[in-house]
Amino acid sequence: MTTILLVIHLLIALALVGVVLIQRSEGGALGGLGGTAMGGVMSGRGTANLLTRATAILATGFMLMSLLLAYVASGGSGPVSILDGPNPFEPAPATEPLEPATPAAPAAPVAD
Repeated sequence: MTTILLVIHLLIALALVGVVLIQRSEGGALGGLGGTAMGGVMSGRGTANLLTRATAILATGFMLMSLLLAYVASGGSGPVSILDGPNPFEPAPATEPLEPATPAAPAAPVAD
């Protein structure tokens, strides 16, 4: 399920990038492709309206898919309160004291 949603999300992201790059901007960018690629079928104004709507629809889809993926990744569980967990400031329970290690017996000298 998650893989399918990720693939759809990726396709929407790529389409959104493509639509944004086709739009005519003040800097030029790739806007020349949008106006000339239509071959006079649509006017410059009609192309701008179409690309603006496509951008809005794809952006909405991108945001909704992002929210859906976040929900799926969380496992569908609700928020977890920090008050439900253990208190990090509570001292650890006392354990039995450790006995000191007994020193090892000295090694016997080695005769040559």
